[in-house]
Amino acid sequence: MNKRAKVFAHRGVSGHFPENTMAAFQAALEAGADGIELDVQMAKDGTLVIIHDEKVDRTTGGTGYIKDMTLEEILQLDAGSWFAEVNAGETIPDLEKFLKWAAMEGNELLINIELKNDLIVYPGMEKKVIDLILKYGLEQRVIISSFNAESLRRVRDYHSTIQTGYLIEGIPENTLDMAKKIGADSIHCEERFALSELGRRAMEAGFPLRVYTVNDETRSESLTNAGVEVIMTDFPERFLK
Repeated sequence: MNKRAKVFAHRGVSGHFPENTMAAFQAALEAGADGIELDVQMAKDGTLVIIHDEKVDRTTGGTGYIKDMTLEEILQLDAGSWFAEVNAGETIPDLEKFLKWAAMEGNELLINIELKNDLIVYPGMEKKVIDLILKYGLEQRVIISSFNAESLRRVRDYHSTIQTGYLIEGIPENTLDMAKKIGADSIHCEERFALSELGRRAMEAGFPLRVYTVNDETRSESLTNAGVEVIMTDFPERFLK
């Protein structure tokens, strides 16, 4: 019998809290999730901040690109009201604030940091992320993922053992070759890849599959039986019953 797939809270418990906020991350810890998936962009002043979109428009009351704002400007934005009035006042966290929280006693969550550098190039982002991970001694608990294969190759150049996950959409034929070429440790994919022949071959080649974003808990059994390592979900409590 296959052991239960680990459950990662996608952008925190984003089904019940505003995504990528400390409230959503704290909820993941309290729910008993195995890990958290989060997204990192880089501000104008070089600060790494946790937000999925390149622009702040969807998840805050502001407008514009993260790359054009300083951390001070970003912290003025309300990142909670869009989700629910009760979440008004939540802010966009910076990565260091999150990692400091993750390093606290009693917090053993695995952390999947997705570098959002497939649309905008953020020079030096990889080294900045790794330096912060090392600062808080979290290199054994972190997976760095990206759709940007060259970025993951740079991560491997900077650090020989930190885990990396090659992010894909659909079922690209070259997935396995690319994952090997860039020294990735795992493949982060959709359910359809995990259940495909290519997905089976990837697992046989030693690449764990971490599947995003599954919110129907009835899919858990088929994914577990297929051998996936991680299920990422907006509703971790559904998979942890």
